[in-house]
Amino acid sequence: MGTSSRRVTGAAAALLLSFMTAGAAVADEAPSDSAASDSAALEGPAISADQTTDINDRQGWEDADDHPLDEKAPAMCDRPETWYTITSKRNYHVPAWWHGTKYKDGPGGTMSVSVTKAGTITGEISGSGEWSAGAIIAKAKTTISLKITGSATITVGHTYSHDITRNKYGHLQYGSWGYKLTWKKWRSNSGSSCNTVEIGRGKATLPTSETGWKYWETSS
Repeated sequence: MGTSSRRVTGAAAALLLSFMTAGAAVADEAPSDSAASDSAALEGPAISADQTTDINDRQGWEDADDHPLDEKAPAMCDRPETWYTITSKRNYHVPAWWHGTKYKDGPGGTMSVSVTKAGTITGEISGSGEWSAGAIIAKAKTTISLKITGSATITVGHTYSHDITRNKYGHLQYGSWGYKLTWKKWRSNSGSSCNTVEIGRGKATLPTSETGWKYWETSS
């Protein structure tokens, strides 16, 4: 057992209390808060954990590769002047990196953890050219999942236990079952050709209203 440092991505600090049938779990330390989001849209209406469906340990949730979506730009004369497309998406467990949200224990035994202090998981959006965080989140909602949000507020509760394989070390990380995606912004070209011009592109990591514990094991 040991501790490690993780970077804070939420707006508030958090602490989780861990108990173990065959020994006490050890929480990772974390440094001070990092910078907030790229846009005020990421700090918009948060989704509280008591409004969500808590889901733990989704097997095979995180995809190995991006899934292409709206890769080609539409070339229709009746398109609006500007619009966005989500070009790829990948399932991703967005971690809550504040103090006490990552635990390691073993070898063997059982881990039992519970959220004891609140915090916020905030999405991240980056890109070049012209873009709006709020518009990207709105497009992701309609293209990928209505559960996508700019930030998810974690409240006290959500106890979870998991057995550890003999001679293995168990890890538990709390977070949101969200997505990593790529996006593009387009503009209608002037004239009669009805062509489109790319005016922005980038990436985003966005949480959803579903929160839970991700579990994995290592040999040391």
